[in-house]
Amino acid sequence: MIGQDHVSQTLYNALKSSRLPHALLFTGPRGVGKTSSARILAKSLKCTNAKDFVPCNVCSICQEIVSGSNLDVIEIDGASHNGVDSIRELRETIAYMPSSGRYKIYIIDEVHMLSTSAFNALLKTLEEPPPHVIFIFATTEAQKIPLTILSRVQRFDFRRIPTRLLTDRLQKICDKENVSVEPEALWMIARQSEGSARDSQSLLDQIITFSGGKLTLQKTVDALGLTDRQLLVDTLGALITRSTAEILKILEKIYFSGSDAKVFGQELLEETRNLLLVKLSTNLSLVDLPDSEIESLKGLSVKLSSEDIHLLFDMALKGISDLQKSSDTRLALEMLLLRMSAAPRIVDILGMNSASTSASVSAQGAPPASAPADLKVDKNLPLGENWAQTVAKIRQTRPSLAAKLEHVAPLRMEANKIHLGLPKDKQFLFEQLTDPKTVSTLSVFFKEIWSQTLVPAFEVIEQTNVSPAEMTKTKTKDREVQVMKEVEGHPMIKKAQETFKAQIKSIKETS
Repeated sequence: MIGQDHVSQTLYNALKSSRLPHALLFTGPRGVGKTSSARILAKSLKCTNAKDFVPCNVCSICQEIVSGSNLDVIEIDGASHNGVDSIRELRETIAYMPSSGRYKIYIIDEVHMLSTSAFNALLKTLEEPPPHVIFIFATTEAQKIPLTILSRVQRFDFRRIPTRLLTDRLQKICDKENVSVEPEALWMIARQSEGSARDSQSLLDQIITFSGGKLTLQKTVDALGLTDRQLLVDTLGALITRSTAEILKILEKIYFSGSDAKVFGQELLEETRNLLLVKLSTNLSLVDLPDSEIESLKGLSVKLSSEDIHLLFDMALKGISDLQKSSDTRLALEMLLLRMSAAPRIVDILGMNSASTSASVSAQGAPPASAPADLKVDKNLPLGENWAQTVAKIRQTRPSLAAKLEHVAPLRMEANKIHLGLPKDKQFLFEQLTDPKTVSTLSVFFKEIWSQTLVPAFEVIEQTNVSPAEMTKTKTKDREVQVMKEVEGHPMIKKAQETFKAQIKSIKETS
């Protein structure tokens, strides 16, 4: 059983200890060996030449089980024999002893296709099975089996077969058949089969017939209508260097090769994911690629940050969603790749932000909130504007904490402490702000914002006019006064006052 060691080991231990259950359920994706494993288990139980439960595979019993002609190993297709009558017929034959050996084995494939009445008819037999009967159920959809049945079987979950194992298996088949093959071609076939041994062997047979000789990567790509893997790597390289000229050449290759735009987009998304995994991890078990392609991705990954790869992935993901809905997929793919090649890199964005901040500071003639110089000497306290900017910074990630700090004002600095005042009318916040977890969180924020290790120490004070909340009130009042002055001084307003003998009042005064 390729890639199913967890199943084979459990069954082997059960056979050795004579603890094999009377009913087993093999479930998992298609083509991973469920039915084949059921036949192997049947051979292990029936083969007279078996050594340590390993069947000989050459005796008449083994051959009959493979061909489906053994009287004691009955295979039933659950899709075509899903009625209650089929199960009743099965129940009538169960009582008969096996023609040879200890066991009579029933293999029911696609068991989830049985009708409700058929499952009910089977239930009684599973509750009180004859000692000489073993049921092996196989299905791709275990969730469709009634719980009453599931509770009476021992379940074995089969996994998708890793690409590397499938590739090794296909190589052995080619060696046995004397077929010359490029390793990359086998990787392409294995990837396309999506973990199914049966699908991989069918594809291999199809491509051997198509190639008529040596099985090459190019012939595999042509036969399956897939994307050349090197073209994907070249596309990533052009996107990393933001080379629009190279992208245009690649688009020309995609067009003339007749590649499906949706397929190319999906494979580009997967390759971007592989690039990120190669960048972040030393354990590459999640990257099912040949060593040569992994090395190519490693070379590309050092040229950009993980954030840049995330950006490319997000753009590709959004673009593929648009591709699926587009009436002209080729045009949508072209625009996607051109957008990705023109996107700014994260380092450029950060540089622009830094330059913008510096320019803003120079224009205003004031240092930014993150500058630690303002906080190192007492003479700069109470630091009203600086503290308001700090609270605004905290609000970006911790709005609830910032809401409490709105009422706090800086008082003084002592060594590695910053003393913060809380007005009496907000004293109910004291316990929350002095909580050890909150103090620790604030220390982290101060370190990030001011590049200085500071521990907050809170004090209750009578009142403060430099807390962010009070400063906002003051600014609002000042603005209102300024507006009133401007209104009262306007020539038209003065003329109206004289004409109508009226007075000007603010909205608050009239409400």
